Amino acid sequence: MSWKGFFVYGFMMMMGAASFGQSNILNADKPEDIGKKSEAQAMVDIENKPLEYGYVEDRDILWSKGTWEIIDLDERVNFPLYYPIDTNNIGTTRRSLYDVLIKSIKEGKIQDIYADSYFTEKRTLKDIRATLSKIDTTDLGIEQYNAGEEVDAQFIDRRDLGAADIQEYHVRGLWYFDKRQAELKYRLLGIAPVAPDVNFIDSGQTDLVELFWVWYPDAREVLHEAEVFTGGNTSQTISFDHLLNARRFNGVIYKEDNVQGDREIDEYIAENAFMQLLESQRIKEQIRNFEQDVWSY
Repeated sequence: MSWKGFFVYGFMMMMGAASFGQSNILNADKPEDIGKKSEAQAMVDIENKPLEYGYVEDRDILWSKGTWEIIDLDERVNFPLYYPIDTNNIGTTRRSLYDVLIKSIKEGKIQDIYADSYFTEKRTLKDIRATLSKIDTTDLGIEQYNAGEEVDAQFIDRRDLGAADIQEYHVRGLWYFDKRQAELKYRLLGIAPVAPDVNFIDSGQTDLVELFWVWYPDAREVLHEAEVFTGGNTSQTISFDHLLNARRFNGVIYKEDNVQGDREIDEYIAENAFMQLLESQRIKEQIRNFEQDVWSY
């Protein structure tokens, strides 16, 4: 991308951010006019696309390390990925990351979903339905079924996982040193929502499971169109794609590429959360220090 194209893209990003959510609210004659964009804003939206990743030649990668991180949604800095969880009393332009992903999967806009972080076993919406929802029949419904009667809808319990049930996100990425640009960079490869097992979620179970993995490049278009409210300034927002690529979240490394089959930290530091956190910090500092070490003579 040329410098001219880069500056044009930056200008469009700022224009798009300024027109998010409550666009035209100061010029609206009636509530129905809120959100209606001018012709100029509509033209900006047509050209507003996620910034393309530059091509990276394999021989230009001097060093790389794959990492897996936990994004804990209880941390305040990660709240923009979690909220809003109640969409009944809020506009249609604000949704949580989970709602954006699920809606896009159901609409077929995201198709590269997998069972694991190595993207070896592909899944479809039909395959993951059992992970996202539970349908159970009450005792009265079973009695109706055994009597050969049609089971009333009131005796069928359905439990769907929602944004409020998501407790973490797992992300897989690659840190690499580009020797052409002499810079340490990060590329996000996959993201997975994590929640309690839907079959036991209401019984007090605390064990968490990865619902599915999304190949991140396939989701960039959708996440770029979904704006996220980061707080403070309503008129200046960014997209989920920008937030994730800019690493505007706090993640704790729980696994890295290693000779022991990419074993997780809790496999060799067991039952000691503090030491696991220190090990995660050690790996993070090792990655950060690599770029400094390259320039040490």
